[in-house]
Amino acid sequence: MVLVLGADMLNPTTKAKHSRGISIVVKKSLFTLFVYKNGAMIEKYPVALGKNSGDKRKVGDNRTPLGDFTITSIEDSHTWEHDFGDGKGPIPGAYGPWFLRLSTLATETRSGKQWVGIAIHGTHDEASIGTRATEGCIRMHNEDVDSLKRIVDVGTPVRIEK
Repeated sequence: MVLVLGADMLNPTTKAKHSRGISIVVKKSLFTLFVYKNGAMIEKYPVALGKNSGDKRKVGDNRTPLGDFTITSIEDSHTWEHDFGDGKGPIPGAYGPWFLRLSTLATETRSGKQWVGIAIHGTHDEASIGTRATEGCIRMHNEDVDSLKRIVDVGTPVRIEK
């Protein structure tokens, strides 16, 4: 199977916000994040997605939202912890080394609802990559999110699709 995705898939308003020609497309059905430069794919990475399939409907539904977003901040998350509510308590390094926060305004999501806390980030559980394992974020191998961080900037457009 040949998959051809390009920067033209992103809406022109989103593309105009970023001048280096870099864009990201997350293809949920393939558990893959593609990086494009001027419409040509330059990188692809396996990812983990929300535990539940489909588009995000409400906060806490463990779904990864569909839509056109932008990276609003790139944060050092080496020391962050997260309690997944599984009785194990706070997990050090839960987000890996980097947390690339996405804007998820109601005008950007397919559902027309605004979400908070959606990001592309690393992991404490490398075996989860390629599965439905997150609370809605896009989880990557730590070395992959390190690589991605060197390519993208605040303002990079991100499309999440089926």
